[in-house]
Amino acid sequence: MTENVWTRWPSREALGQAGTSRPRRMIAWVVRSAALGFLLWAAFHGNRVHGWVAVAGGAGAVLAAFLAWAYYRTTLQHRLWPSLACMLLLLGLAAAGQAGGFQGPAFVLWCGCAVSALERLPLAVALPTASVALSSYAAVNNDVWLTTAATTAGLALAGYVLRLDAEARGNAQRLLAQERAARVAEAESAALAERTRIAREIHDVLAHSLSAQLVHLEAARLLIERGADREQILERVVAARGMARDGLDETRQALSALRGEMTPLEDFLSQLVGTTAGAEVTITGERRQLPAEASQAVRRVAQEALTNVRKHAPGAKVQVRLDYSDRQVTLDVRDFGGSPGELTKAGGGYGLLGMRERAELLGGSLEAGRDEEGFAVTLKVPV
Repeated sequence: MTENVWTRWPSREALGQAGTSRPRRMIAWVVRSAALGFLLWAAFHGNRVHGWVAVAGGAGAVLAAFLAWAYYRTTLQHRLWPSLACMLLLLGLAAAGQAGGFQGPAFVLWCGCAVSALERLPLAVALPTASVALSSYAAVNNDVWLTTAATTAGLALAGYVLRLDAEARGNAQRLLAQERAARVAEAESAALAERTRIAREIHDVLAHSLSAQLVHLEAARLLIERGADREQILERVVAARGMARDGLDETRQALSALRGEMTPLEDFLSQLVGTTAGAEVTITGERRQLPAEASQAVRRVAQEALTNVRKHAPGAKVQVRLDYSDRQVTLDVRDFGGSPGELTKAGGGYGLLGMRERAELLGGSLEAGRDEEGFAVTLKVPV
């Protein structure tokens, strides 16, 4: 619902000095000081001002300065009745000054009240207040009527222009504050997204590493239960330790990859396939640099798929195929032959689920399941 323009206060940003340049603030203080100086000079200028009249004039000048300060504070806080009270006291002080022979200070107070009311009060209150102040000035001014009319019209226009200028400055301040808040929120969102990426990357690396370790530790347990010799058991334990070491290395590599420091994807797949007996890799299409997240997804899916082959179908032949097309990259990992391993039931089966979630976050897909010859994992990621 739109706020009524007649009862709406100028914003606090408009009434305050935030966003006002230092030269502009200095000019404002010079103008106020000059006005106060004129009041004091006019109050004491002339031989007729002496004794208690001089004391009254000085007290009136000090009281006017205090009321102006109070008016500034109460309007800044959008307190209508205290603001009106200060304004009425200033108008009364001007009338008292006029009656006491201080015509110059009275004129300054009436004109200042009219301009300040139009600048800082709601229009429904500002217009009557400015009308009273300007009417009082016009009633006692001795200039010709045309000069008086031009002066009052100019003062009213000046007050309204100052109001528009203050509101424009206030709007600019609010927009600037909103932009700063948006930038802060954007920076926080980017930091959160980066932390999420790092957490997911480390999660996937550790999931793969721990799954591979579980394969060897479960094999060691089975060998112990069967009474196998020490060398066979030691071989499995050493392999598990190697997997733990490799997991730490892969974690470091993942963090380096997030910083843009990664080995080419083709080299990574060749090295990965080289550690799996009976596996080979084929790369088709025009090779190109992939985005970091897409490249990491391909790497993690390849690792998880080969770990599953070692777990569920030891001895199987594995065909890893990486295909670059115009709009996506496809990784296909298939195993052929091999007998069900003793560790088929080991692990929770969450590796491929995590890979599927990663692919979906990138707008791609992951399919995994048995076919006529074995098990196939197919990852498609748009690039």
